[in-house]
Amino acid sequence: MYLIEPYRNGEYITDGAYALAMQVYVQQNVFLDDGIIFPYYCAPKIEIGRFQNAASEVNQDYLDENGIILVRRDTGGGAILVDDGAVNVCFLVPEDSGVYGDYKKMYEPVIRALNNLGVKNVEQSGRNDLVIDGKKVSGAAMTLSSGRVYGGFSLLLDINPEAMVKALNPNRKKIDSKGIKSIRSRVTTLREHLAPEYRDVTTAEFKDLIIKELLQIDDVDKAKRYELTDEDWQAIDRLVEEKYKNWDWNYGKSPRYSYNRDGRLQAGTVEISLDVESGRIENCSIHGDFFGQGEIKDVEEALKGARVERGELEETLRPLDLNHYFGKLEDRELVDLILS
Repeated sequence: MYLIEPYRNGEYITDGAYALAMQVYVQQNVFLDDGIIFPYYCAPKIEIGRFQNAASEVNQDYLDENGIILVRRDTGGGAILVDDGAVNVCFLVPEDSGVYGDYKKMYEPVIRALNNLGVKNVEQSGRNDLVIDGKKVSGAAMTLSSGRVYGGFSLLLDINPEAMVKALNPNRKKIDSKGIKSIRSRVTTLREHLAPEYRDVTTAEFKDLIIKELLQIDDVDKAKRYELTDEDWQAIDRLVEEKYKNWDWNYGKSPRYSYNRDGRLQAGTVEISLDVESGRIENCSIHGDFFGQGEIKDVEEALKGARVERGELEETLRPLDLNHYFGKLEDRELVDLILS
């Protein structure tokens, strides 16, 4: 099999949006005389399914505070946190390989690889998971694409239960210890099951160990590689810019939704009701016991069409004298209320 890794000019690319864009590009454009394996790890990202509502799936404040990006993939499914505690392995093999839909067959070389690294009691479970003593260490998915099976699986070297709970629970104001306990009861890490000589490996080192085991080589430098060309990278750049780092794709593709927020601000109690279509405010209604002199309809109209995103909301409100409409009120307070 050919090995493709996210190296560009000698630098390993850990941007999660690029990780997804590279997979999609290779799947659609790179056809070789053998199968392809594409292992990677990346900086933290939330990846949501194609049909999910970003606003209802994530805690955007937590993502912003911790530098976690959100990326919408092209396929369905749920929201997941992907970070550098996991090695993700994607593959492209001919449709006649017989692996499509057969997760047991897909996982056989993975189980052998983990056994060789000292992991015992690992087995395929359910439809598409790997477990150790009943606790999940991997999940997989696959589909057909242009006569090839396109699939992938994760290998959890380490996990961050607190980040999982905080990032994926938008309605929680603080961490729920029960949520962390629930994750720990259902998931385990591979690190604690590796042979002693591998327990202190970095994610990059673990990635190389998995490559060597899956490709049955004793040095990653012996792998048969396909190096992404400058033309490949230019196409990937366009894909990232036009899609996977494009607000309209990641947030604007969210289904229509409505919500109400209310809070006690400097000016008094403010209640705001919003209808949001494609990530932008379509209708806005503001009420409260504040003392303003201007017509509140001016603020409502100004907010229509704005993206539900801090920077654009602040820019939209900046020309308005909110003290005139509410009494004493800062732009930041109203934006915080909308995004709360």
